[in-house]
Formats: sequence, C-alpha cells, structure tokens
Amino acid sequence: MSRCSFLSSSAARTGIATGCLLAIAGAAFAAGGTTTRPQTAKKVAAVPDPTQPPAPKKPVLLPGTGSLVKNVVDDFEDEKWAWRYNHPKSSEEQDKRMRGPLAKSTNGRWFEGPKRGTPDVVKRVELPAPGLEGSEHGLLVATLHGGIPNRVTYQMQQDDLIYNLGKFSGRSMSVADSPSITVRVYMPPFEQWENRTGPSFGFRAGCFTHAIITGDDHPDEGEFGLEEYWPGMFVCFESSHSGKFKEDGAYIRVRSGRNGGEIRGPRIEQLGWWTLGMSFTPDGMVHYFASPGVDELTMDDHITSQFPYGYRTEWLKTFFFNVCTQDDGRTWSTPWVIDDPKVYFVKRPQMATTKATKR
Repeated sequence: MSRCSFLSSSAARTGIATGCLLAIAGAAFAAGGTTTRPQTAKKVAAVPDPTQPPAPKKPVLLPGTGSLVKNVVDDFEDEKWAWRYNHPKSSEEQDKRMRGPLAKSTNGRWFEGPKRGTPDVVKRVELPAPGLEGSEHGLLVATLHGGIPNRVTYQMQQDDLIYNLGKFSGRSMSVADSPSITVRVYMPPFEQWENRTGPSFGFRAGCFTHAIITGDDHPDEGEFGLEEYWPGMFVCFESSHSGKFKEDGAYIRVRSGRNGGEIRGPRIEQLGWWTLGMSFTPDGMVHYFASPGVDELTMDDHITSQFPYGYRTEWLKTFFFNVCTQDDGRTWSTPWVIDDPKVYFVKRPQMATTKATKR
C-alpha cells in the first residue's frame, strides 16, 4: 500500500484528502482481516525496555482514578466542531514571534500553541478503525510546515495542539487533587508514517513547580521562582530506510527522568488504537502509562514514575499534543488521530474543624 496522499500545500491548510483517511482505514481492517472490534480484545501488556528504571516503591496513581473533571472532555462527535486557522502560524520558539490571534476550535476547547504554532491540518474525521464503544469521530492532526512560516529548516520541527484546561476547570489543578489524563491515539500502518527516524507524536502536560531557576531568561542566577515544564511521552519511529534498522518499528519514549534524560519505554508491536495516560500524585511524581487497545488502563500498563528534571510537580496547567515533521516543505508528518481525552481527579478528604471556645 502506498503512503497516503495529502492535498496540495495551498489546500492543505483547510483539509486532508479523503482518500488518505480511507487508505488508513483500509489498511487497519486489512491488517486485522475482520471488521469486528479488534481493539477491545484482551490486551497485550506493554513490555518495558529492560534498561528503564524499576517501578517506584511509593503508590502509583492509575490514570482514570476518581471522578471526571466537569466539562473537561471532547469526544469530537459534534457535527459543528471545526478549527479556525489564523495563518501565518505562531513560531515564538524559533524566531521570537508570536503571531496572533491564535488558531482555535469553535467550541473553545483547543488552541494553537504560541511557541510552535498550529498543525496544518486539525480536522474532525470518522474514526479510521473501530475504537471506543459508541465513538464514531476523532480528531486528525498532521503538519507539513512545522517551523517558521515561509521558511524551510530541513530540521525536525513540531506544532502544538493545546487543550484550554484553565477555561473549563476554572484554574490549574493542584497535584493534591491527584489529577490524571487519558487519551486514545490511533497508530496508523507503518506505510503511512513519515519516513524519518525520530519522534513523530507527543502527548504532554504543562506543569508548574517552584525551583531555583537559571538561564538566559533569568539574569539573577539562583533566582527562586515558578518554573514551567512539559513532561510527557513521544511516539518515535525507526525507519527501515535509514540503514540502521532492518524493518520499520516504533516505540514510546518518556520525558523525562530525574536528570532530564529521556527514558525508553515499550515497543509498539501492535498498531491501531492505543490508550495513553499520565497521572500526578501529591508527592510531585509523574506516572506514565501506555497500552495497546482502548480498554481502561491497568497497573500492568505502567511504564515508569519519575520526578522529571528533578522537579516535584505542584500544578497541572494543561495537556497538549505535538505533531512532528522534518520540515522540508514537501514531506507530510504522520497522520495522527486522537479520541476522547479525559481529565480525572480524586477529591481530597476534608479535615475536621472545631470551633474555638472562650474560657
């Protein structure tokens, strides 16, 4: 099967060729040899790389524990769902230019990342293969021009799709409430992946903590302040055309360990739908989970738990998705479809109070 064909670059800003989605769906069904719901079969446990850190002794929070945060959900079933592009896209990270107004969804739940810009395609689509029971639509994200508008870098670039968590939850979420996030992500047939070894898709969170901050943006070295950082997971491709790998493959990479280094997670032996999850415990630790299929996550799907960059997370600000490309002006990213992202919390027990009495 040939790699999917996108629209021309001039038309790509508003859509993606229907034939590409049909090709993805066709490949998914052909691989399974059936039109039943293959993703709800018994899950194959994600086997971590033997070099990854052992599970922590502290309790691990399973993503999906507790209650759904009210109004923080998007199932993409609304026929009026649409993306409002506002080109040229923002590229603050590359050239210090944040070009507003930022692109956003008509329901106000998603917006363009100001640091790196909007994916070139953000489109509500029919699911490329059966997924969650009752779900018929998901969100397609793909990009061609991942860097600075009207410029080609020939380097890996990425665009961001960010959930407007603060607007719908009312504030950043304290880790004292044990928040967690889950999402379903469709891994297309390898023939559909951008032919480049490296990160292709990211599922990440925006977090805050207090820390000793150094660097160009903080002239007073050793300044104590609020630090923002972005832990998460990347889906990485291993291309057989690179000369390094005998066949195409993929795996999950966790960002990050205590020293900032990335951790190699499970290989993606089974394509199709996967469930990804992150959770945040009151001790500041981040817990990473992944599993093939659309079933709810279990402790068997735990990859690792870390204090990313040595930080203890205090607040969860939002979550977002990266889509990566080699930014050569010709090659499209892998087409990614996400579905039903959800945020959960565990209600803190209320402490008993007593009224002071006068003597």
